[in-house]
Amino acid sequence: MTRMKFERLQRDGHARRGQLVMPRGCVQTPAFMPVGTAATVKAMTPEELVEAGAEIILGNTFHLMLRPGTGVIRRHGGLHRFMHWERPLLTDSGGFQVWSLAKLREISERGVTFQSPVDGDAVFLGPERAIEVQHDLDADIVMVFDDCTPYPATREQAEASMELSLRWAARCKDAHGDHPAALFGIVQGGMYTDLRLRSLEELTAMGFDGYALGGLSVGEPKALLYELVEVLAPRLPEERPRYLMGVGTPEDIVFAVGMGIDMFDCVLPTRNARNGWLYTRDSVIKIRNAEFAEDTRPLDPNCECYTCRHYSRAYLRHLHRSNEILGARLNTLHNVHYYLALMDQIRSAIRHGRFTRFAEDFFAKRGVDPRSGSVILGAS
Repeated sequence: MTRMKFERLQRDGHARRGQLVMPRGCVQTPAFMPVGTAATVKAMTPEELVEAGAEIILGNTFHLMLRPGTGVIRRHGGLHRFMHWERPLLTDSGGFQVWSLAKLREISERGVTFQSPVDGDAVFLGPERAIEVQHDLDADIVMVFDDCTPYPATREQAEASMELSLRWAARCKDAHGDHPAALFGIVQGGMYTDLRLRSLEELTAMGFDGYALGGLSVGEPKALLYELVEVLAPRLPEERPRYLMGVGTPEDIVFAVGMGIDMFDCVLPTRNARNGWLYTRDSVIKIRNAEFAEDTRPLDPNCECYTCRHYSRAYLRHLHRSNEILGARLNTLHNVHYYLALMDQIRSAIRHGRFTRFAEDFFAKRGVDPRSGSVILGAS
């Protein structure tokens, strides 16, 4: 029996506030999970993550299976002790990474054989193996192994991929057995709404502890992403946590929360930090730009993160232009803090019954159309 309990606390339209209660801690939802692909959220210590407000992070089954290997992690007592993270962990199944290796893989009913990006050796990953690895990692939330449908894909390709994912999901559920970690199913079906709804219906009949929308943010137009979320999110089981995988920008998150999504992950805050794209309450600052060379102001005067309390825009630009490691660290501290503070603001807005107004102000301030994600020309 799963050790996770999902408690729904409040609704404001479709937006939901709740909490995931697990032995290693309680996660307030809507929640953002910083991505710790290789047993680390790049450039941050676990203590810094906790200080920023992280209650759960994501680990990567595919990469950890290849390096350092589950044997080393098992000898440490699991991924939590290996990486010194004491709070809940979700591990993805590796399906998305197998998708990204499309030129190096061979898919069959049994699973996927691919060429390792680490040493070039042939490696196999299937439903049973994906669950075994996640059990070895001692994840608190385990994801089924799925086939991530590419974009674009014909209806026939999307349907075959979706049906394969359903068969793999059933095998994952059998392999998971009575393990106490929560097991989430993943809705697939490409960009075809009827296939997505069929996938959801069959996954719901199998019975999972949570449900995710996968196979999005794979190159599709933003308007299509939003359209699918708008249709699918409210139809995910009401009593289970709802997870939008790999998405996305702050605008994506606010929109999806308004449709009823509870959980998010994305590499954008850490990746963009290393590239000098820094989030503020009003916009994105590209710190490399010459306009910040003599700017003595903090990055965001409204932000309480370590970076904004101690350093100027000019200093951050200097570090970035000099390719100094400290620049990547300070930028990452800020961006992750921004994302987690945004989630806290969202939860507060739902708690006080003003999420709709919060979302309207959020999009208006950025001059963004929430239906398409596109910038409104002439907006301030």
